[in-house]
Amino acid sequence: MENQFYCLVMAGGKGTRFWPESTSEKPKQYLSLLGKDSLLTKTLSRVEGLIPTENRYIVTLKEQEKYAKDFSKGLCAKEGLIFEPSGRNTAPCILLALAHLLDNGADLNDVVAIVPADHVILNEKGFRETLQICFKVALEHQSIVTIGISPHFPHTGYGYIQKGPKVQDAFKVEGFKEKPNLETAREYLASGDYFWNAGIFISQIKTLLNEFEELAPAMFKHFNSLRGNPNNLKSVYDMMPSDSIDYAIMEKSKNVMVVPSNFDWNDLGSWEALESLIPQTEGNTIVKCQDNYLENSQGNIVFAPNQLVTLLGVEDLIVVSNDKTLMILPKSQSQKVKNIVEFLKKNESTKKYL
Repeated sequence: MENQFYCLVMAGGKGTRFWPESTSEKPKQYLSLLGKDSLLTKTLSRVEGLIPTENRYIVTLKEQEKYAKDFSKGLCAKEGLIFEPSGRNTAPCILLALAHLLDNGADLNDVVAIVPADHVILNEKGFRETLQICFKVALEHQSIVTIGISPHFPHTGYGYIQKGPKVQDAFKVEGFKEKPNLETAREYLASGDYFWNAGIFISQIKTLLNEFEELAPAMFKHFNSLRGNPNNLKSVYDMMPSDSIDYAIMEKSKNVMVVPSNFDWNDLGSWEALESLIPQTEGNTIVKCQDNYLENSQGNIVFAPNQLVTLLGVEDLIVVSNDKTLMILPKSQSQKVKNIVEFLKKNESTKKYL
């Protein structure tokens, strides 16, 4: 029997660094930041022609059900929404999803591609070609395969993958590195031995489960209890350690290979990331607005749907406006949007803006 290919889209994130447009009710993956389609819709359609619709699944939170349904209509399996009973990080989330796949007809020998819902990839053909190589490597070597992005500058906001010996179309993984400081990132770039970690994983289901059993036994011992949609799912889920897939499996496994990407990639980690994806208007990045007046202003990023935006004599600002909120900050402080979100969480009067 031929191996089936599955796609599992991780769509439960909060996207706090894209506040105020990304909120707990409608996080980043459901926004249309580039064109008319949401990031989730683009993620699902990206595997068209490679993974059949009935083999595409989304794992998210129950409170996001409406948007998950709306933006995945016709693009995933009929029973393609998997709901986490509570937020428990990516490793329990993936284990829950694998249980759901097996309950819905997947075989242990089938291959699953686990992808984030909120990344931007413009070269979809190159993405599918790379994914096909990953499927082949995962089957031939019975290993977990990750995709490495060739770094083109010393980014300090990404994790890195250190490559080892080359094996056909892939490399053995020597190790995973946390987000480095600038000096270390420059060393990684100069060595040519490192990739950016895109957080995309491809593996036979049985390979992943074997790694969970060996490396995360405290989590894996609950796997069979996740099967069959049990009534006590939440209590079982809450007993599992809240670890990321990186910490629980990838950083410990000796059975990981990396395939270099044949496509562009952006994880949209902040408003500033849009600058490299949208053509400039008079030296500014106008993501969305009804109309604009720009005078002696350079390097600004603007998101203000259905509004007139006027900029006069300002540089390197992020300006975000919607029907409830206005946020203005220097681009250099874009990672600190999460500080605003933390403040809003602590005050009853401001939680309505989250």
